[in-house]
Amino acid sequence: MAAPMEVVVCTDSAAPLWSCMVWELHSGANLLTYRGGQAGPRGLALLNGEYLLAAQQGKNYICAWELQRKDQLQQKIMCPGPVTCLTTAPNGLYVLAGIAESIYLWEVSTGNLLVILSRHYQDVSCLKFTGDGSHFVSAGKDCLVLAWSLCSVLQADPSRILAPRHVWSQHTLPITDLHCGFGGPMARVATASLDQTMKLWAISSGDLLLSVLFDMGITSVTMDLAEHHIFCGGSDGSIFQVDLCSRPGPREQSFQPEQNTGKVFKGHRNQVTCLSVSTDGSILLSGSHDESVRLWDVKSKQCVRTVPLKGPVTNAAITLAPPSLPLPHFNKHLLGAEHGDEAQGGGLRLQLGLHLQGKEPSYLERLEQLQAALSGYLEKNMLGSQMLPVRVFELEEEVRSLRKINRDLFDFSTRIITRPSK
Repeated sequence: MAAPMEVVVCTDSAAPLWSCMVWELHSGANLLTYRGGQAGPRGLALLNGEYLLAAQQGKNYICAWELQRKDQLQQKIMCPGPVTCLTTAPNGLYVLAGIAESIYLWEVSTGNLLVILSRHYQDVSCLKFTGDGSHFVSAGKDCLVLAWSLCSVLQADPSRILAPRHVWSQHTLPITDLHCGFGGPMARVATASLDQTMKLWAISSGDLLLSVLFDMGITSVTMDLAEHHIFCGGSDGSIFQVDLCSRPGPREQSFQPEQNTGKVFKGHRNQVTCLSVSTDGSILLSGSHDESVRLWDVKSKQCVRTVPLKGPVTNAAITLAPPSLPLPHFNKHLLGAEHGDEAQGGGLRLQLGLHLQGKEPSYLERLEQLQAALSGYLEKNMLGSQMLPVRVFELEEEVRSLRKINRDLFDFSTRIITRPSK
């Protein structure tokens, strides 16, 4: 069985020419080009593998493209103000957008605005969900990083101001990027800032695990899937590799390029705006204001491909090819498929709602996720952080509750099946 194909999705700020490209990671073959508008930084998201969303820079709407459509007709989702950042839940049920200093949460299937969170004091610059969708993290120009529990947000009393689970205020200048690692409620979060530091946090305890000082502002950050390395993009175009699995060191560290010559990627001529790592951890993708996207071999630190764009790169990420993406080698019929329905600007909700029916995980699946989270917690902590007992208690309570629900459902279905017919 062939491995899933990985693709690169990237945008630049040269709106009159084109907005968004999708190309195959290893061959560089261009698969799709979406035209129309300028996608702002941190403003690109894939929704449920079926739609590509792009927050338009300085505009009060989000563009949406259906991946299967031949005509690539652009639809618009109107917002109450210019969107500064955008992300979607891994299960495709929710969309998060930063608008000024507030965070807006929409339910995709209905289009309803569920909540507005206003805990930042300046513009929200970054939003990311954890891999399981249980938490999301926001960061802003006010130097604050906030970790939120999605369950708490959805159940909050609208008349009260909701408090985030954690408030991390150790940065002293605006946050430029953040990355959520693997592990759901036990995930680690890396943040980059103009204060020349990269910091690593634990969602489970709220502890600061690591702080690395560089000699320049850090404008982008990412981790490989195994979380062996953190990659930090600098304001001068350099990319730095911080190893997490080396011998234990102090929590506060300083990165010295002259002492870490084998840990620096050099090639960009301007600030690095986005970073992403391939699934196997062998390829690093970087986008820069020097109007190029580069692919690097992580082991040798050599640039293996440079893709020139028409303007400063605002978004670039490696992702598994969605099933609905029309791939030229084995899905040519999708490119020629005609759709009888005409997409209207206000019809996006209904289409999305139809696609997302039945995506909610079952009680049994949720129970398995929680049990895996509990059993895998000790294996997760590479830096020795301790999970708070109260969090363990919360997870155990949720497991017990789900077991009871599952048992009640089983008893009910048994009574229905065994009930004698009249």
